Amino acid sequence: MKSHQINVGIIGLGTVGTGVARILLEQKDLLKTRSALDFNLKTIVELNWDIDRDLDLAGVTCTKDANDLLEDPDINIVVETIGGYEPAYTFITKALKNRKYVVTANKALLAHKGVELYKIAHEHGVDILFEASVGGGIPIIKSMREALVSNKFKNIYGILNGTSNYILTKMHKEGLDFSEALKGAQENGFAEADPTLDINGMDAAHKLTILSSIAANSPVSLNNLYIEGIESITRLDIHFAKTFGFTIKLLAIYKDREDGLDLRVHPTLIDESHLLANVNNELNAIFVTGDFVGNTMFYGPGAGERPTASAIVGDIVDISRDLLLREGAKYPNRAITLTEKINLVSINNVKNRFYLRFLTKDMPGVLSDIAGVLGDHDISISSMVQPENEGKDGFVPIVLLTHEALESQMQQAIEKILKFDFVKKDYLRLRIFNGQ
Repeated sequence: MKSHQINVGIIGLGTVGTGVARILLEQKDLLKTRSALDFNLKTIVELNWDIDRDLDLAGVTCTKDANDLLEDPDINIVVETIGGYEPAYTFITKALKNRKYVVTANKALLAHKGVELYKIAHEHGVDILFEASVGGGIPIIKSMREALVSNKFKNIYGILNGTSNYILTKMHKEGLDFSEALKGAQENGFAEADPTLDINGMDAAHKLTILSSIAANSPVSLNNLYIEGIESITRLDIHFAKTFGFTIKLLAIYKDREDGLDLRVHPTLIDESHLLANVNNELNAIFVTGDFVGNTMFYGPGAGERPTASAIVGDIVDISRDLLLREGAKYPNRAITLTEKINLVSINNVKNRFYLRFLTKDMPGVLSDIAGVLGDHDISISSMVQPENEGKDGFVPIVLLTHEALESQMQQAIEKILKFDFVKKDYLRLRIFNGQ
């Protein structure tokens, strides 16, 4: 079978870029056998060439100037692996305008600037693919837009951040405090020195924005998502969750309702028998419900050099086939339709069951007063526990599980409860998973 040469350039030779280069160089024969394509790593752009990356770069143009790649008419595909907003946005924009196809794992850039980049790609008859931006090596995007293309997506529930999942797993399995679990995640390479975007839910929100745009066939703005992180969860909350038969996970949620899309990221109590409750440590999982396929779950490593590089090279092969079939110019932006508009549901209009943890003075009548306020807002209690010997400074925890209630009603009730002089302002409200 005749092979066709595809010239590839990489911008950024960090962890992921090194992985992509390694595959293109070391798996060259395997890729040629499986795709009938000859992938030639022509140029790499990197500012720091002093690091030994254990790569044989003989025959590869190694440069510090991105224009050596972006202005090269022989480069077919540009792989961006530097991350962040700038200069990544500038480089990708120039590549698209020069009619080069782009592959990226930059979920933050896509969440904030994706629509602009898709429009530029469309205007210049090329495409931008981003499988590695969600779930690392898990082929979720390709599955949604190809294998599951005939389905309307009813629900998507994702554990999309390995750092937060690692922390919560260690708290659940080993009884660690949040700070101890975070320190362990950093020491073991599962958390950055600055883990803010991981623990505050923003990283998962970036990924949910991308998945939601594909599922809904319309751009979704990050600004419209409800986002909470895991910073307020204590060892006590993990204990209570286990007592009730739940596991706490940072969950990204997509629900297609009659009145619009319900999109949110927050810590969630999941029944310990559910598949998602058993996704542990740094692994990711996406539970997808389609109207024809029913329930499916995708599971695997959500980050790292090899899984992410594997997904990127899958996109490179995908684009290359389009180039040869001359379909790329006809059908760019296969993943997202830019013209459709969707309605997003306010978090205030969503119903959930809730986990509530209050710290109150150890005195008679406290529970009845709290229950009275909840009842006044049409919120009924399903379970309650007031553990002994858990108090401090004269305050003791009270933990309640409720039946379904509107978010707006719950917020109003909490505001009133916190006005009692026997209740500390330090409280926690978590939602309980009500998916399949």
